[in-house]
Amino acid sequence: MEPVLLYDTTLRDGTQGENINFSAEEKIKIARRLDDFGIHYIEGGWPGSNPRDQRFFELAADEDFKTARLTAFGATRRPGIAPEEDANLAALLESKTPAVAVFGKTWDLHVRIMENTLEENLAMIGDTTAFLKRHGREIIYDAEHFFDGYRDNPDYALDTLKAAVENGADVVVLCDTNGGTLPFDIERIVCDVRRFLSDGFGEDRVRLGIHCHNDSGVAVANTVMAVQSGVVMVQGTINGYGERCGNADLTSVIPILCEKMDRPCVPEENLAQLQQLSRYVSETANMIPLNSRPFVGKSAFAHKGGIHVSAVMKEPRAYEHMDPQRVGNDRRVLVSDMSGKSNVEYKARELGVRLGGNGFDSRRIVSKIKCMEQDGYQFDVADGSFQILMEKFTDQFMPAFELESFRVTVEKDKDKPCSAHATIKISVGDQHEITAAEGHGPVSALDNAMRKALGQFFPDIDAMHLVDFKVRVIDGREGAAARVRVLIESRDEQEIWSTIGVSEDIIEASWQALADSYQCKLAVSALAEERRKAG
Repeated sequence: MEPVLLYDTTLRDGTQGENINFSAEEKIKIARRLDDFGIHYIEGGWPGSNPRDQRFFELAADEDFKTARLTAFGATRRPGIAPEEDANLAALLESKTPAVAVFGKTWDLHVRIMENTLEENLAMIGDTTAFLKRHGREIIYDAEHFFDGYRDNPDYALDTLKAAVENGADVVVLCDTNGGTLPFDIERIVCDVRRFLSDGFGEDRVRLGIHCHNDSGVAVANTVMAVQSGVVMVQGTINGYGERCGNADLTSVIPILCEKMDRPCVPEENLAQLQQLSRYVSETANMIPLNSRPFVGKSAFAHKGGIHVSAVMKEPRAYEHMDPQRVGNDRRVLVSDMSGKSNVEYKARELGVRLGGNGFDSRRIVSKIKCMEQDGYQFDVADGSFQILMEKFTDQFMPAFELESFRVTVEKDKDKPCSAHATIKISVGDQHEITAAEGHGPVSALDNAMRKALGQFFPDIDAMHLVDFKVRVIDGREGAAARVRVLIESRDEQEIWSTIGVSEDIIEASWQALADSYQCKLAVSALAEERRKAG
């Protein structure tokens, strides 16, 4: 069976997503990670469209990709001119990539909208393909809006494919550009196209690809169905980033192909890097990772109900469709007022917290959790704070620092925005540090002061930063005096962790969550240092 080729368009189509933007240098770093992972084709951008993409291809010329074929993207020639006169095609050649992807109009509706003729559109596709082929490039022809075009005018849609194949296209990619096609239509149309190309050119003349958008929520399903129907190139993006509702998410497509369909597309050992790749791209894009993302999300293998956890401890496949470590993820057991002893005991082993015998500690912790959640705590979303709670409850907590005091002031002048100042005094062992800092608000000022103070003792604190800060009113009946819950999500280069604080005072709740976050980071750093010295 022919291997499935992975074509990543995160650096081009992915950047069309709202709030997604990469510099040329960031794109190079992502391309290296994609190559290390085993992606076969990396679409770097459209060199004729903007200076950033031109800069990327200049930088990429000095890269030595081990696995991937770098690909430049562009359009067919413009109407009424020869390919040799088209500046965009010249930019494609100047990018010096081994492969080029060109898109053409497949839907007769679009041809008319562009005030072109059907005949000239076919000539544009054929001329462009032949021109690029003469220059020795591998040609990937993207049949834009193919499925919509096929429904409206199947004969013309197929004629556009014929024009590309006759003139040397190596791969023809069927694009569901509007994202409105459903899986059973994908299957039927892909089979129709395969028969057409086989009858006209022979079964091995050209390979088929698929490019799906997620506007109907089925981009991954459509991609999988296309592979099942004979497609051998899969286009998509890491984390599904892309225009409108995004593209087919390769972090789902890849494990489905490898683990569910026995169609391996990356080396088996590389599959375990999938979660790290997902997080690296989200970090570079400055996007919060989606916890519910299948396979690689933080919640993908999370268990909350006590019965579920008890079963998973005995036989993981009772409640898991695959081993999470296959994709670099981990099983997580959540602790809440729905938890039982099994949840606490599992979490204790996972976090390295020793519990007393006969289940005494675990029962006490379950009881304490249920009382605290009545007060507004929510430990299923705050693993960091839960670990500290267990360590305190079993007399194992060793704080990296102690708070002596802090003061936060907020000033508001008539015509100026608020400014905040924080002063904090902490102790580390028998040493004390007093530090002041400003911030955009009281929590920002407190965080900045805390970071400056801890930096005197722990230089690697700079690797940690906050990625999310949420405030929730627990019961609004008390008005401004209501209890609030503050959730903070933090990350460094390797991990993401969450902490929580609850109080009638938003500053106090924020401090609880903030302090726990720093304690978690410093505990991990201390453990890593111990292992380094021991090893």
